[in-house]
Amino acid sequence: MELRTLRYFVAVAEELHFGRAAARLHMSQPPLSRAIKQLETGLGATLLHRSAAGVTLTPAGAALLSEARALLDQADRIRVRVAAAAGAPTLTVGLLGDSTDPGAARLAAAYRRQHPGVEVRIRETDLTDPTCGLRAGLVDIALTRAPFDETGLTVHELRADPVGAVLRADDPLARRDHLRLADLAGRRWFQFPDGTDPLWRSYWNGGEPREGPVVRAVQECLQAVLWNGTVGMTPLGHDLPGELAVVPLTDMAPSRVVVAAKEGDTNPLIRSFVRIATAAYRD
Repeated sequence: MELRTLRYFVAVAEELHFGRAAARLHMSQPPLSRAIKQLETGLGATLLHRSAAGVTLTPAGAALLSEARALLDQADRIRVRVAAAAGAPTLTVGLLGDSTDPGAARLAAAYRRQHPGVEVRIRETDLTDPTCGLRAGLVDIALTRAPFDETGLTVHELRADPVGAVLRADDPLARRDHLRLADLAGRRWFQFPDGTDPLWRSYWNGGEPREGPVVRAVQECLQAVLWNGTVGMTPLGHDLPGELAVVPLTDMAPSRVVVAAKEGDTNPLIRSFVRIATAAYRD
């Protein structure tokens, strides 16, 4: 069994969907299906039940998933130890957003357990660069949110968070159970500076041209709401001051938490980071 084939299988077993697994692996679905079928033939066991309702693991598949994860983790550790023998390994991670995210906390703990000899350097960035300095070569990997221009990058989705509008608590709309983007038409929204990734700007403006104060950081956005009644946006579940309220938006796509690296980067620390992050955000 090749490690690559095991990675294919783990992706399908975790996603329980060939299409999503293919997207996660940045490949088309037919070769992924062929690889899994060849793996089943080689093992002489059916690993996955495929039906109109979706994909489920067989007992043999569940057993292989546990073993495959262990083998892939061991392979990553071997690569890291070899890299460490060649010199003290470091990994620079770009972070965007709320550092209190429990997924990020689990990731930090798991990465430290598995790679205690690696020095992890953190570069926290503001909201004007969703790649956290990745394109500029300032970081090795970014833990951030999409959407943004993914050209030349490899991006893995970790979680999708519903989004809400941030309003002053005394705003009439703050008493609503939910809102639609049309309910906010004509309101002033926060803006990111000129030169910010267009996909990123468009998403946080609900896909429409808006007018309002320019902000660069989360706190600036919240203060714009508090002082000026500007409409802000945030993933649901974040703690906010009592003077502010968050109302879920029913027609806005979720905010995707992702880990991103430069396409083709073979640094074993990056590969290991992606695997550990995927597990940490799944728990």
